[in-house]
Amino acid sequence: MTTEDSNTNTRRRTILKVGASLTASAFAGLATRGVWAAGSDKPEKEEVRIGFIPLTDCASVIMASVLGFDKKYGVKIIPTKESSWASVRDKLVNGELDAAHVLYGLIYGVQLGIGGPKKDMAVLMALNNNGQAITLSKKIADKGAVDGAGLAKLMQTDKREYTFAQTFPTGTHAMWLYYWLAANGINPMREAKVITVPPPQMVANMRVGNMDGFCVGEPWGHRAIVDGIGITATTTQDIWKDHPEVLGTTAEFVQKYPNTARAVTAAILEASRWIDASLSNKNKMAATIADKSYVNTSVDVINQRILGRYQNGLGKTWDDPNFMKFFNDGAVNFPYLSDGMWFLTQHKRWGLLKSDPDYLAVAKAVNQIDLYKEAASMAKVNLPKDVMRSSKLMDGTVWDGKNPAAYAASFKIKA
Repeated sequence: MTTEDSNTNTRRRTILKVGASLTASAFAGLATRGVWAAGSDKPEKEEVRIGFIPLTDCASVIMASVLGFDKKYGVKIIPTKESSWASVRDKLVNGELDAAHVLYGLIYGVQLGIGGPKKDMAVLMALNNNGQAITLSKKIADKGAVDGAGLAKLMQTDKREYTFAQTFPTGTHAMWLYYWLAANGINPMREAKVITVPPPQMVANMRVGNMDGFCVGEPWGHRAIVDGIGITATTTQDIWKDHPEVLGTTAEFVQKYPNTARAVTAAILEASRWIDASLSNKNKMAATIADKSYVNTSVDVINQRILGRYQNGLGKTWDDPNFMKFFNDGAVNFPYLSDGMWFLTQHKRWGLLKSDPDYLAVAKAVNQIDLYKEAASMAKVNLPKDVMRSSKLMDGTVWDGKNPAAYAASFKIKA
């Protein structure tokens, strides 16, 4: 048996042990609380195909299925591994997928017809906060580009075409990359070449020299460090503390299967709470999603940053309190309207939207606030007092959703 076979078998045994040891706890209390999915509340569609990309932030979807939280609510989640965000978009739009772990900006882009075919979309919940990063190649780090200021200086003194990768044109990673470059005085539309690369292919493309930097979710930022080809220039939580990623679907799915959408949301809320409940649970989650069926990497590449243990690849290590969180007493999961609106402001900033949309109306149409509140009630999850929230970004600007058109126009560097 090869080492790879041994590791794979070990991970599989871990998954089985996790499932076996936690099935009882996952269903604890059913006798007294009862299964909600009965009568008119019964899910209309019991098998739900949920797409995911091999990224750490798919974890709550996977664990809801592995640990049986879905069964508690009368549904069966079938995690479906996808190769790219474009594939996720297409399969959501044509109905091959019922829902997906997906980029916030992808959902809003499709809603407005700027990220492919136009279709009414829905955000059911936020899956997690934080936990992405911008990686620069070791080659340019060795020339002083170890952060934004160093990169800007190198691009001025060593002039050539610099290439950076994001994962989808309207998506989260593109917006982080553009925001960070611009905050450091680099216009991403005029002074750099930006390409689209699926998350699992980032490290391989950097290894062969196809890009100078990339923005992607974990574990691929840490993988570049482990492989000795990249360094972490910044984390996305340093760009916007507690930024979200989401569970998305189409408006048509919610309208046709409201009980199913509610049940899936409640199940994933329970999985989110389980992940954040203990250090042991986080480690079990890492061991589970590292499997070839999911993220397909070694456990040690995943389990450091989900515990807040960071290194930049240049000898610096630190404990980051703003590491990836999946629940945080329910604060993570609410689909704030202001979060969705922020992505629209960046789409306008970078010319993806030619005019200002009705920011609030779009967010109200997409983010399923009422459905989320119902699911949160079922799962006994706390709700915030407001559907908007305020955040300070890396350049000191404050986003609260109050004047989105003015905010979008306020940036000095834009398309």
